[in-house]
Amino acid sequence: MADVVELQNVILEKNEGIARITLNRPDVMNALNGVLTDELWTATEDVRVDRDIKVVIITGAGKAFCTGLDLSYAEELAEGPMLEVGTLLRKLQAAFRLERLEKPVIAAINGFALGEGCDLALACDFRLASKRARLGMTYTQLGLVPDAGGACRLIQLVGLSKAKELIFFGEPINTKEALQIGMIDKVVPAQDLDAAALELARRLATKSPGALGLAKRAINTSLEVSLKATMEFDLRAQSRRFQSEDAREAIKARIQELRAAPKIE
Repeated sequence: MADVVELQNVILEKNEGIARITLNRPDVMNALNGVLTDELWTATEDVRVDRDIKVVIITGAGKAFCTGLDLSYAEELAEGPMLEVGTLLRKLQAAFRLERLEKPVIAAINGFALGEGCDLALACDFRLASKRARLGMTYTQLGLVPDAGGACRLIQLVGLSKAKELIFFGEPINTKEALQIGMIDKVVPAQDLDAAALELARRLATKSPGALGLAKRAINTSLEVSLKATMEFDLRAQSRRFQSEDAREAIKARIQELRAAPKIE
């Protein structure tokens, strides 16, 4: 019998040693706001200390994995004091520090993974994606920069030159290209994504939890210094970008563009 906890914007399910964390704001494509960020932290902390949980799956409800910061929320941040931006970013970085979970974490990317949503996927140990998914470090389209350690993680996966291309242009890529460059691990039909993630989780759950935890810690320790320094720089840089006029204008323009666009059924 599965144990299910439904928070305001996150659903946490536990069953047979596997935890499933679902971002649950499908009406806004699981865009992040303060509540969702706090609840993601709560859910990941819950599974971190639960000794019965051996593997974690993170996914999104509806048609998206996560499309980054909610633009209305981003607009509020851009108009607010820098201290408030910094506070939010520290919460975001903490929620995304999945390295602290000494158990494997699988991203089941069911749709768009953009901006911070792409960062969240990169923070996982494995990334499975449906064929319809799109991934993008789309920050520069809003006059912003990566802010949750994604630049460091992306470089480790795809190399420096490709990471620069993805970040500078900020254009989403399809799963075929993402697989070719090593950004994701596997592509499956949309209807098979949940089953594929569960199969991988069950395989991992048969391994020694202690061995997997120490192996993950050993791997991440070798990268920790550069990631920690990167995230601190990300926080300072992004706080300044939110206060810039071009970022404010880009966010407002994007909101107006989306409001004028035809609704997708």
